[in-house]
Amino acid sequence: MEKILTTILSQYVKRGSLTLVTASGREFTFGDGTGEEVKIRFLDKGAERGVVLNPELRLGEMFMDGRVVVERGTIYDFLALVLRDATVEDRSLPARLLGRMRFLTRNFVSRNNRWRSRRNVAHHYDLDHRLYELFLDPDRQYSCAYFERPDCTLEEAQLAKKRLVTAKLLVEPDSRVLDIGSGWGGLGLYIKQMGGARQVQGITLSTEQLEIARGRAEKAGVADSVRFVLQDYREVEGSFDRIVSVGMFEHVGPRFYGTYFNKCRELLKPDGVMVMHTIGLMDGPWYPNPWIDKYIFPGGQLPALSEIIPAIERAGMIVTDVECLRMHYAETLLAWRRRFMARRDEAMALYDERFCRMWEYYLACCEAAFRFQNVAVFQVQCARSAYAVPLTRSYIAERYEDLRMREAMREADAIREMAPERPAQTPASEPVPLRKQRH
Repeated sequence: MEKILTTILSQYVKRGSLTLVTASGREFTFGDGTGEEVKIRFLDKGAERGVVLNPELRLGEMFMDGRVVVERGTIYDFLALVLRDATVEDRSLPARLLGRMRFLTRNFVSRNNRWRSRRNVAHHYDLDHRLYELFLDPDRQYSCAYFERPDCTLEEAQLAKKRLVTAKLLVEPDSRVLDIGSGWGGLGLYIKQMGGARQVQGITLSTEQLEIARGRAEKAGVADSVRFVLQDYREVEGSFDRIVSVGMFEHVGPRFYGTYFNKCRELLKPDGVMVMHTIGLMDGPWYPNPWIDKYIFPGGQLPALSEIIPAIERAGMIVTDVECLRMHYAETLLAWRRRFMARRDEAMALYDERFCRMWEYYLACCEAAFRFQNVAVFQVQCARSAYAVPLTRSYIAERYEDLRMREAMREADAIREMAPERPAQTPASEPVPLRKQRH
């Protein structure tokens, strides 16, 4: 196993400097010697055997269990060295056969009926909310941010994400909006307060998120027009002008893509608009990462555009816009990982050492996937009518800037409220109208 392990690493690590210490105590070096050295140690032969036979699952497990230790650098540094020059051709025949077998069973893995969906969501999203406060922005945005500039803070980038999604959603003052997978409520509140929607209904399967989202709506004084409900998307009834879904489609599963879009078409008015923001694969359908599926997002499945678009078409809707956000999630995950590691002791107080190693590996391997593998974020806009959106994409930039202006006005109002002698000119609860869409 030691020989196989060193052979595999010599194929994958072509740049940089990696030192491997095997369970027998022997040291091997890989790469061209450039950059900072990364040193990793296997503490027992079973760890070597597990990683050789099933690296996608067992490397994360061995790191969690402390049987693989990074003595210099971080686990992200190790993953970056292994993945940045890796190609499909580098995979051994057994690895390719295992991958094919996993792909053939992907529909079985993601049997996300209503009961399983509720259980899967609880596994991840019903963790102690204080854990997420350690690394998320104050609005608790737990999806890809939008970095307008290289020097954007996480808070600025998450606000820009909400601004971009809302601009594409073409919200009007009379809009009734459905937010599928509403999380802690930040996007729904933004669509109401900045987008000016008449009503927002957010649905989630997480009891922890639901409680916080409802509390936020009450505190903001908009609970009568921003409602959050514990509900599966298949159970929703009614009619909506706009439907938005951010970071939820990854939990649907290929078996239910048709069910999902058929339901969205049923709920969407004839002149309505839908925007979906999802992680996806840029090189076609593949199986879910087995470690992520087992420990982080059970039942999760990253779709390819070649699966999303046909499902939309079969449901009787048309695709009106597609945008691929490539490195934005890598930067988001980098910010989350740095924040989590800076407050790791607080996470230890909530859980334990193994959990913290699991969470570090989760953030590190996801960041590496976005930087070095074919993983990205797709924003797909669709509608029932070809006339539902303007003829050119200029409306996105126009509405984006109008929303930025609203944010500035709201911030100015908040400052004035702190100084009673300077009354606000435009109440924050009555934002200026967005520019009407042009056909």
